[in-house]
This record gives sequence, structure tokens and C-alpha cells, in this order.
Amino acid sequence: MTGQPIRVLVVEDDPVAADAHMTYVGRVPGFVAVGKAHTGAAARRALDRTPVDLLLLDLHLPDVHGLQLARTLRAAGHHADVIAVTSARDLTVVREGVSLGVVQYVLKPFTFATLRDRLVRYAEFRAAAGEASGQDEVDRALATLRAPGPAALPKGLSGPTLERVSTVLRDAPDGLAATGVAEAVGISRITARRYLEHLVDSGCAARRPQYGTVGRPELQYRWISGR
Repeated sequence: MTGQPIRVLVVEDDPVAADAHMTYVGRVPGFVAVGKAHTGAAARRALDRTPVDLLLLDLHLPDVHGLQLARTLRAAGHHADVIAVTSARDLTVVREGVSLGVVQYVLKPFTFATLRDRLVRYAEFRAAAGEASGQDEVDRALATLRAPGPAALPKGLSGPTLERVSTVLRDAPDGLAATGVAEAVGISRITARRYLEHLVDSGCAARRPQYGTVGRPELQYRWISGR
């Protein structure tokens, strides 16, 4: 990838998740994270002072819905594209986002590989220039953006089980240990621990030791992303 890097503003209310997303962006060649904002108001201020090509936008911000923020930015003359980062699966929201410059959706929890795939495809779409020779070339350009391949999970992990583990952890505001997740999902404690560690590595969960019990403290996991 040549030329100027694509400048990305991370808009995410959770500080730990925001830092993780900035790290992910920085690991993709041709992209640079120029800043982060934890609210819609902070995002607007950042855009007023910093040139941005792409927003990595959480839809559930404390002061405004992400799509409303995108609508406000369009009205103010900001033309940055948007990759929505969300746990919401409402297809009505997806359709509404298309008209507001949302070029991709990344569902939480996600891995670095998932985001990298979306960013690389976005860069390929953005790099397309000149006049198309016909309908086929137009279709290929759109397919680059709209038809990403599935991102592989680490060996031994499955998407449906990851979703169940994520749901259980998301619904436990005080957090859970691997034993509690295992019982809720119906898997072994060791397997639950693998999924939980994957969520930590993905920036969707945090771990801390739980003291106050006899013997070695057990790790407690808490959902931190996509609330």
C-alpha cells in the first residue's frame, strides 16, 4: 500500500476497548490511528481539529447513538467514512447506516484478524480510481467492500460457542469466573477459559484475580466492550 496512510479516529466509550482498537488499527499497514474519543461530543471536537478519513465508530455512546452522530457529522460537512463497531444485530440499523456513510459493520466481539480484513478491503475499495470499463468492474469494486471473507477463529474455537460465552459474560455485570461461564454454557472449565482468554485478547473482556477464597485466587472475567 503506497501514498498517505488512511487516518482513523476511534470512537469508543470504553477506554480499554478504545486502546485495543487503536492498537489493532496501528498494526495494519497503510493505516494510522490519529486519536480516540469516548463520546460523540469528543468525536466532533476531534474532527474539527484533525483530518480524518475513517471513523471506527461504536454505535452505543453515552451521549448519542452512533448513527445520529454520523448524521450530524454529514450535516456539518464531515465526509469521513464509517466502520461501525457494535454488538447490535438489528438489520434496520444496518440499512439506515448505509445512507450515512457506514461502509462496514464489525460485530463485537471480534478478533484483530476480523478488523484487519475489513480495513484491508476498505483500503482496496478506496484505492479504486478512474473510469470503470463496464458493469463487471463496478460490481467487482463493490464486492471488495461488501463481501468480506469469514475471519478464522483460533483453532478449536467455534463462532456459536463464542457468542454464547460472550452473551453470558455480557449479562453478568459483576463478572464471572471460568467455572461460572462453563456451567452456564455447558462446556468444561478449561474450554470456557480458552474462550474467555480469547475475549481478553480481542479487547472485549478484562480479567482480574478474585481474592477472599481459600487457596489460589480464581481469575474473574468482566465484559468491557459492546455494552
